[in-house]
Amino acid sequence: MQKTYTTISGQTWDAIAYALYGNEYYCTQLMDENRDKLDYFVFPDGIVLKLPEQDAIISPVSANYPKWRALLNGK
Repeated sequence: MQKTYTTISGQTWDAIAYALYGNEYYCTQLMDENRDKLDYFVFPDGIVLKLPEQDAIISPVSANYPKWRALLNGK
């Protein structure tokens, strides 16, 4: 069964990604999973979003980045 998240009025994609995954850059994967909701920028109450499977969540910091860049992004 796929996990879901129900929005709270005033939330945005990046705020939800930060709340769920600790980094707003994960909003890309969240948006990819919910293409039918891309018309929203600021959510009202009660929109149900599908969450990407844990193994589908890719770190926003590439392994090819220098170590200092990874540190800046909290990794």
